[in-house]
Amino acid sequence: MTDVHIHIHEKTHSNADSPTIENFVLNVNSGEFVCLVGQSGCGKTTLLNTIAGLDSNYSGICRIGNKTQNPKIGFVFQQPCLLPWRTVRENIELVFATSNLIPTARIDELLDLMQLTAYANAYPKQLSEGMKRRVSIIRAFAIKPDLLLMDEPFVSLDEPMARGVRFLLQHLWQQRPHTVLFVTHDLREAIGLADKLVFLTRHPMRVLKEVKVLIARENRHDVHAIENFREHLIQNYPELHLLL
Repeated sequence: MTDVHIHIHEKTHSNADSPTIENFVLNVNSGEFVCLVGQSGCGKTTLLNTIAGLDSNYSGICRIGNKTQNPKIGFVFQQPCLLPWRTVRENIELVFATSNLIPTARIDELLDLMQLTAYANAYPKQLSEGMKRRVSIIRAFAIKPDLLLMDEPFVSLDEPMARGVRFLLQHLWQQRPHTVLFVTHDLREAIGLADKLVFLTRHPMRVLKEVKVLIARENRHDVHAIENFREHLIQNYPELHLLL
């Protein structure tokens, strides 16, 4: 686990007239699960790509722990990105392609925690969308990342399926805590997962408000508790009304 410090002075796309991100400051504690909540199109994916080092065209700093070079970053994208000609296990093992050692026991444990042991040798076409999402989560956790980035990984799932995968994600994270930045535009999803909510403005994107989630972990599956906390946010933080 590791802490994260982000200060992006400015990030502007090459074809844009104004910054996408400006004066963005965020500190994340080691082992903290943080949900970044903002409207579609506000720049959340751009932010994650910048933190991950996939886009270095910005002014500012993204410090991950005390490491100055090559921190391990796990990334769960909006789409599972599984190779159709490889099995579940082989898709997970891809992240160790440059290593001489594949941690078979760790992968087996993760498959068990995500209830996919029976599908280890199945191909993506044999999986439901929820299963594919779980495989992509396992792949990100398998490397023991310093930071785990998750970009709306359940956005295309129907609510019952999304609820089930969120439950398994919480179970896996509690078994193996990591520092997580999870992007979503779904406030109820964010409340159910996060230690801290970070609300984002539209262009240029910056932090509008940070709020601790005051619901015990064991009560995160209670829809009434989540709805009550959502109402609390609406009543006590009028500046969030446009986002909620």
